[in-house]
Parts: sequence; C-alpha cells; structure tokens
Amino acid sequence: MHLKPMLITLFLLPNTAFSGEPITALPEAQLTWERTAEGVAFAPLVGDRFAEPYMAMVSLPAGLISPPHKKSADMFGVMVSGTMTHVAMGDDPSAAPRLSHGAFYRIPANVPHVSSCVSDEDCVTFLYQDGKFDFLPVAE
Repeated sequence: MHLKPMLITLFLLPNTAFSGEPITALPEAQLTWERTAEGVAFAPLVGDRFAEPYMAMVSLPAGLISPPHKKSADMFGVMVSGTMTHVAMGDDPSAAPRLSHGAFYRIPANVPHVSSCVSDEDCVTFLYQDGKFDFLPVAE
C-alpha cells in the first residue's frame, strides 16, 4: 500500500529523455588525445578545459611524479586503469592510499599536492574539474 504513492510520484517527475538533446556515446577508439610536453595526455569529453569547467579522460605515464602544485578549482576523478596516489604537500607519501580501477578521488581547490602514477602501466582517469584547468607550481 505504501508503494503506490511513491510510484505515482516517480511517474510525475520531469523526464529529461525528451529534452531533444542526443545521447553522447564515444567509444574509446574515437577519443582524441592531446599530449603535453611532460607526457600527460588529455582526451576532452565536455567543455574547453582552458576556459570553463570540463570533463576529460587523462593518461599519465607509468612512474610519473608531478611537481608540487595546486589547482584553482576542485578536481574529481575516477580511476580507469593503473594505480595513482595524490598526496597533500607535507604528508607522508608512503601512507597515501593507492587508487586503482574504480577508485574515486577529490582534490580540493588550492591544496598543494603531488600526484603520482605508481603502477608499471600508464594511469588513466576520468576527470571533472569545476573550473578551468590550471597547474600552479608551489615551492616545497
């Protein structure tokens, strides 16, 4: 008896499937990767990372350790492959959780940190940043 009101409510919610926007389906083979001089590759998904909030696939070479840096926007990631660590500057890197396939991470804006691909394979992550991309080095 208690389910009927809930079911009626669910059917009355707005249905965004009729918005007229097409579904985006982008197979991995169709990703367009842009590699930086440091070897980090970005495949844009939504937004222009240099101008606005964005989503991208990001690939870091195996063994890469970033210099200490911060971002001016919050960063959210989900690991696809490889294993990474993200360590706030001053924290013990050996105590950092090792993030592999399916792991989630969030790095708040303006937190100096070091990101590392600690696996023998490249690290691939889905990344969302709630502001434009930047990489602001900080002194150790």
